Amino acid sequence: MPISWRLRSATLTTQDHTLIMGVVNVTPDSFSERRSLVAGSGMVHIDAAIARGLRLYEQGADVVDVGGQSTRPGSRAVSTEEELARTESVVAGLTTLGVTVSIDTSRPRVAAAAIAAGAEVVNDVTALRQPEMAELCAGAGVGVVLMHMQGTPETMQLDPRYGEVVAEVAAELEALAGAAMQAGVAADRICVDPGIGFGKTLDHNLALLTGLERIGATGFPVLVGTSRKGFLGKILERAGYPAEAADRDPATGASVALAIAHGASVVRVHNVTDVLQSARTADAIVRHGHD
Repeated sequence: MPISWRLRSATLTTQDHTLIMGVVNVTPDSFSERRSLVAGSGMVHIDAAIARGLRLYEQGADVVDVGGQSTRPGSRAVSTEEELARTESVVAGLTTLGVTVSIDTSRPRVAAAAIAAGAEVVNDVTALRQPEMAELCAGAGVGVVLMHMQGTPETMQLDPRYGEVVAEVAAELEALAGAAMQAGVAADRICVDPGIGFGKTLDHNLALLTGLERIGATGFPVLVGTSRKGFLGKILERAGYPAEAADRDPATGASVALAIAHGASVVRVHNVTDVLQSARTADAIVRHGHD
């Protein structure tokens, strides 16, 4: 069944295909941009980041997600000023070129600057828990992504524990969506993300991916981000085919196809060209006989 997701000035729909969110990480330790977007001193190459975002959009991304703060396991926060310096001009440059942009941040100041620069979505790994962020998103009428995370990026992988991970994550996402709506965010602007790799073991991640229908039962579009993540590395290592993050696109494609089969509405990826083939193939198989 097609799902619509209303953004600030547009509405995205899964009527024709699963939505693709392309990643532009303007951080020194990103999975894919560290050489081209960040200089040796840590300075962001704004033009290179804009060019990458535009390329992802032209390759088929429905949304380009710009982030200036790493959320990898063990990562530490940079200052708000540094995050602003990394992202504000990139968002402005992309929106000027007609790209639909999401800002990946948990800081209200960074989100506000991105919205002023034309961002359509706020992708918050802390799920609008800050009242100021919820108020900002409600007032601006942007689309939001509410992600589940146990702990913080610095601590989340130390010892994640759940009783029944799928049920618990689904219940918490429902509660987070309810809080966002109480703060004024419209229900049709909300997308939920089970937070693959964010405070989860390999088994937790696999359970969530095979249990996405329960997440989808919340009634909101479901975003899944598996791209190049550590759990894929563990799977490949156990199978005897170890691969660094940048070499995990085939594994990413497999996880994307299966996520779509289990009900994902949006997939967030680094390599749009290759993964789009996996997504479109999965779409054709899953939708066959249902059009």
